[in-house]
Amino acid sequence: IWSRMRQALALGRVPRALGRRIGVGSGRGVATAAAALAARDRFAARHLGPRDADLGEMLATVGVNSLEEMTAQTVPSNILLQKELDLGPYSPGLAETDALTELRRLIEPNQVMRSMMGMGYHDCKTPTVILRNVLENPGWYTQYTPYQPEVAQGRLESLMNFQTMVADLTGMEMCNSSLLDESTAAAEAMAMIYGGASGKPVFFVDSRVHPQTKAVVRTRAAGHGITVVEGEYETFQPPADLCGGLVQYPATDGSVHSYSGFADKLHAQGAKLAVAADLLSLTTLTPPGEWGADITVGSAQRFGVPLGFGGPHAGFLASSQSLARKMPGRIIGLSIDAQGKPAYRMAMQTREQHIRRDKATSNICTAQALLANISALFGMYHGPEGLKGIAGHCHKSATMLRAGLLKLGCTSPDTPFFDTIAVSPPPGMTVDDVLAAGWRENVNFRKLDEHTITLATDETTTLADLEAAWRAFNRGAAPSFSADDLLSAAAPALPAALARSSDFMTHPIFSQNQSEHQLLRYIFKLAGRDLSMVHCMIPLGSCTMKLNSTSEMIPITWPKINGIHPFAPPAQTLGYKAMIDSLEQMLCEITGFPGMSLQPNSGATGEYAGLRAIRAYQASIGQSDRNVCLIPVSAHGTNPASAAMCGMRIVPVGCDADGNVDIADLTAKAVKHKDHLSALMITYPSTHGVFEETIVQICDTIHQHGGQVYMDGANMNAQVGLCGPGYFGADVCHLNLHKTFCIPHGGGGPGVGPIGCGAHLKPFLPNHPVIETGGAESFGPVAGAPWGSASILPISWMYCAMMGSAGLKKATQMAILNANYMAARLSGHYKVLFTGKTGMCAHEFILDLRSFKASAGITEADVAKRLADYNFHAPTMSWPVAGTIMIEPTESEDKAELDRFVDALISIRAEIAEIESGVQPQENNVLKNAPHTMAVCMAEKWDRPYPRAKGAYPISGLKAQKFWPTTSRINDTYGDRNLVCSCPPMEVFVEAEDSIEQVA
Repeated sequence: IWSRMRQALALGRVPRALGRRIGVGSGRGVATAAAALAARDRFAARHLGPRDADLGEMLATVGVNSLEEMTAQTVPSNILLQKELDLGPYSPGLAETDALTELRRLIEPNQVMRSMMGMGYHDCKTPTVILRNVLENPGWYTQYTPYQPEVAQGRLESLMNFQTMVADLTGMEMCNSSLLDESTAAAEAMAMIYGGASGKPVFFVDSRVHPQTKAVVRTRAAGHGITVVEGEYETFQPPADLCGGLVQYPATDGSVHSYSGFADKLHAQGAKLAVAADLLSLTTLTPPGEWGADITVGSAQRFGVPLGFGGPHAGFLASSQSLARKMPGRIIGLSIDAQGKPAYRMAMQTREQHIRRDKATSNICTAQALLANISALFGMYHGPEGLKGIAGHCHKSATMLRAGLLKLGCTSPDTPFFDTIAVSPPPGMTVDDVLAAGWRENVNFRKLDEHTITLATDETTTLADLEAAWRAFNRGAAPSFSADDLLSAAAPALPAALARSSDFMTHPIFSQNQSEHQLLRYIFKLAGRDLSMVHCMIPLGSCTMKLNSTSEMIPITWPKINGIHPFAPPAQTLGYKAMIDSLEQMLCEITGFPGMSLQPNSGATGEYAGLRAIRAYQASIGQSDRNVCLIPVSAHGTNPASAAMCGMRIVPVGCDADGNVDIADLTAKAVKHKDHLSALMITYPSTHGVFEETIVQICDTIHQHGGQVYMDGANMNAQVGLCGPGYFGADVCHLNLHKTFCIPHGGGGPGVGPIGCGAHLKPFLPNHPVIETGGAESFGPVAGAPWGSASILPISWMYCAMMGSAGLKKATQMAILNANYMAARLSGHYKVLFTGKTGMCAHEFILDLRSFKASAGITEADVAKRLADYNFHAPTMSWPVAGTIMIEPTESEDKAELDRFVDALISIRAEIAEIESGVQPQENNVLKNAPHTMAVCMAEKWDRPYPRAKGAYPISGLKAQKFWPTTSRINDTYGDRNLVCSCPPMEVFVEAEDSIEQVA
């Protein structure tokens, strides 16, 4: 590696400054001195949990002598890489400080200009109390989706606040807990509408919808077989087969229209209207829910979330309650716990769209929970009056800006606007002249067309910004007027008919925490109710909850990372290009693919993009009739959901008794459908946690019958450095950067789901209508921004650059070792359901709990809830096999934490044995009553057949450090039957606390 590094240095592939820092130079003496003084803060040893001193015992427990022997017994020999990964200048791995310095060097060419581009992306001010204590706080960003609500009440409450805020602002009855961005939310709205309108395949999109949204909607429509008709809503005549329409409010040119008549026209035809709305404008404009909108979508980005070169930002979708069961994504609802106390949970979580598999209208499996929480707290911090004040600032800035430009000879339509104005260039200047003049003033404007420029204002707009814009339109000279001259003349541009009159955000939660002290305490109160990775390991199978290191997270708040508009001119984003190119090259080497797209902003979106690329390729060679997708029955629900969204016919493939793909069934179905076979979707290692020996044969079988192999990269953490999908025969694969490559899960988002592909599919990768990217024959974009959630890509870059080739390989080996160590220790107490031919699992394993239902009346849910009493989050429940739990420890957990979890499960097995032997009753025991809250354990009355201490402190050590669940077991059925998806009155909680105290 060092030899290769010196060669790279000589060839100019790596800056000499970097070579000196890490101890590589062109001269022997320099190299020796540099090596002696190289940074000592190496990262790999910090990322990996087990210490070298623990490896002997762990390997012996597994029954092998070395990591290499374990690897040989686990990974099929015919797919093992016979080389080291070549990560270019980062192969040796950088020290943490060196990696931060190198990343700063890469992004240095980025130019952070004042943005007046708008188009759904606006600069804003993230309150520092939220920036430091939420965005930069691992207590907020390291949790997983709140499938265990008893230990997730904090972020559930915050997401409920988000839903309430958005529902109030839009005037709709309910809202989901976020979507990926505004553009994909609009596509989801179209799919919702189409799914409820039998035999109506036409969807209207107004020409003044943002271009990125129109493009994403068209992409999604093609998969569903929907015909998109574009035009102007004023003159559009709805045909009989119209299912719905989409308008922008305010429009992309800044104009504000009254769409109530259009809504009536669509409703008269039995069609529905979706509205893409600017959330801040709704503090001033009449909300869509009050003039006939059926669905309102948008982005909460300008509520405290940085531009971030396009993301991540929290999209939203709000509608009437009648559409609740068709809504994509997640909805937070109110239920009650076992004590009758109000408690939050994910409402209808077993009815999420992707769980409907091939009947789904959406494959959404995650969202933007962390960003939704930031936006909700932003709304609370400012309150309704503060938000009105920000909106007023934006509107006043726009009216003054327009007044000045009119004085400079520009023309502007005399139409209502909120914060964005459309103007012509002044006499003697072209649109391009003005754009260039703006760059010289450090300001970006938007070119709407050859005759029109739009300028958007925002929360951060200052007088200096207006003056810079006026100079740009005045050939660099200061105008003859002053801003003071315009102050009184710049009258509000919104007529009374469009003005909002209804109140919003009236719940006390939005007015109680506006001092920094109170908001700070509220933030930490919520964080204290959530079990996160600051407390313990989160061993969720197929979720890869590994370390999100502080060094990896630091760059996301750098201005040159998070302060750039996604549509800034490419000449201003050369630093981003360098970082993205570098990351793509490393991911291509890791996967074995020559093509890579970082646009998909979730794993499910990556699935969809990969399948659409396959279908586009097949259409290009005259095989558009290939529409059959083979999917193993063990697949995650997003697989068939994604295939259904691509217009594919799903054919299930069985699994054998060992959990592997049934080769005979696969071959028979490939032969049967050979004329129409499009693809196989397969997860590797399998969803059962095993490296299937026949993976090469599987790929060959599909190729021999005309299909392509799509590999779900959910389990890539078991492959990096050992094998790779492009090396052993897959054609396309999505990666989960929020799993394998260390982007935190954020409590349910953000995520990044890039796709790697073979050379034949590379021309069909996602493109973008505003910024050139992707393949020349692309099927279209899948996200609103060219590179999706670009501002969190540095996290994965830092991980790869710091780990280096050997570090990445060892991380994979340690993930496999940790899983096998735990499985070996637990195998004497539980049945390990699936292993490979040598008895090894991959990076995760399944414990079969089904026999306990008959022997003790105990289910996997009982075990999961009891683990909370042991200070642990539960593993994945009932997937991929009902009645089981799937455990994935990752490489980042040390032996002590692994042992602590294993000891907890062994103790729980002893508790089950007490029920089996009759020592404890089946219906009233520590598992059925779990989790045990402090209120329950401290109550004066105690009528349970076991001591309080056994409920609260089942093993030693918990008295010294105890995470108390804040609710008893939550009643899922009650929550679904009594759907409440906005903040309940405070009296509900007061009455519940009173009743608990009375019982006590």
